[in-house]
Amino acid sequence: MLQDAETAKQPTPGGLTEDDVRRMVREEMEQAFERDPGTRRASIIASKGTLDWAYPPLILATTAAAAGMDTSIFFTFYGLNIIHKDSARKLKVDPVGNPAMPMPMPIPDIVSSLPGMVPLATRMMRSRFAAHNVATIGDLLDAAREVDVRLIACQMTMEVFGYDESDFIDGVEFGGAAAFMSQARRSHVTLFI
Repeated sequence: MLQDAETAKQPTPGGLTEDDVRRMVREEMEQAFERDPGTRRASIIASKGTLDWAYPPLILATTAAAAGMDTSIFFTFYGLNIIHKDSARKLKVDPVGNPAMPMPMPIPDIVSSLPGMVPLATRMMRSRFAAHNVATIGDLLDAAREVDVRLIACQMTMEVFGYDESDFIDGVEFGGAAAFMSQARRSHVTLFI
């Protein structure tokens, strides 16, 4: 939650203000960057293509980039849905595939597998995100491009699924596993999502 400037200046029980803590974290990060340039890199693989799995790679990548890291996301297999021009239609939530998904009431698996439940679960998830002011996937993609996160689409997967470069949003790069490995081998943070 964002706080106003006055609250950031109020000391905590330990005597530190929020501004003090932010300064200390910033200084520690700068020292780490100086000791090892690899700490300036983050490489993420996005392999899932549902609405709920689209958030983690984008949130982590934009956070890493905002912290000053050279960040890339390699979209492969169903992760290509995240950067597809038609992502609003492609990114859905399947309640059967998400048994821990919070529902307004307990729903037996047999009911969640009925026709129409995927659109219902997707609408419910989008509604929950909106009610809590969570950015949309489109907003997160815009933010990623603004902070220079490299969005790399897996060429092999594109060929297998029959996608063309024109099927993807602006700013996407195209490369194979070697393109990702080139970035990942020089990164301290490498995540598979």
